[in-house]
Amino acid sequence: MTERPPRPARRRVDGVLLLDKPVGVTSNAALQRARRALRAEKAGHTGTLDPLASGLLPVLFGEATKFGAELLDADKAYDATLALGVTTSTGDAEGEVLERRPVAVVQAQVEAAAARFVGTIEQVPPMHSALKHAGRPLYAYARAGETVPRQARKVTIRELRTGAIEGDRLPLSVRCSKGTYVRTLAEDLGAALGCGAHLAALRRTRVGPFRLDDAIGLDELERLPEAARDERLLPMDSLVDHLPEIRLPPALAERFWNGQAVPPPEPAAAGRFRVRRTGGGFLGLGEIAADALLHPRRVVSSLPGAPARGTETL
Repeated sequence: MTERPPRPARRRVDGVLLLDKPVGVTSNAALQRARRALRAEKAGHTGTLDPLASGLLPVLFGEATKFGAELLDADKAYDATLALGVTTSTGDAEGEVLERRPVAVVQAQVEAAAARFVGTIEQVPPMHSALKHAGRPLYAYARAGETVPRQARKVTIRELRTGAIEGDRLPLSVRCSKGTYVRTLAEDLGAALGCGAHLAALRRTRVGPFRLDDAIGLDELERLPEAARDERLLPMDSLVDHLPEIRLPPALAERFWNGQAVPPPEPAAAGRFRVRRTGGGFLGLGEIAADALLHPRRVVSSLPGAPARGTETL
């Protein structure tokens, strides 16, 4: 009997990997492949992509998972392709065809209709989504042939650009707030045009400050030697680069890291900050409250320059 070779030992890895998820792979499967490639002990991702979608999937390792919530609220950008004239049960190419209509629209009509969706709009979440009703995801009801009432939610379409119609295909570029369903946007735009539509393809190009141009594919990642894989990692504090920074001298840094509110070295307005140790590393997130003190909200497990301790969230 042939023995299997032992699995490579996992190790502590902290950082952010910008992954270009391929079509046909779930976000979790992509995460697990990336985790194995880096032999990481702990990993997570922010913002699930459906198997039919491709594009930017930020994968967080180790300590970076503590700060992933920063991306959940971030704007996203997508390149999409709509199939005009066909509506489906899921709003995308996976569903059963519900209706076919002739497509007799011109570019000016498309641009006028798209303009109506820019700004704050209301969307009814699709039944084929992970939102929960009575503790069950909506897609579970949908697979059982059931429909449950859903409340419309406000989302913001910050930019919606239409490409040239090619037959029954309409390319779109969308920049939108969290919680936006591009497949619902495709259906609503198709309804506005009078011919119906579904989402034929979707590629995410941006999540917050991160861009697809800087991402790496799974196959390419796995072909790299381990040292080169590590070089693809961004530091964990890249997740909070959008926040103003406060640097604390060593004594205040240790107090902050231990969960104590500290006075900022210089007066600062109330709000959230990324906090670093003067001449040292990233400590975590802090917030200046009404008392003018800097309160720790989330810190790294190891004080830069000190021995590691157990993971904790303050």
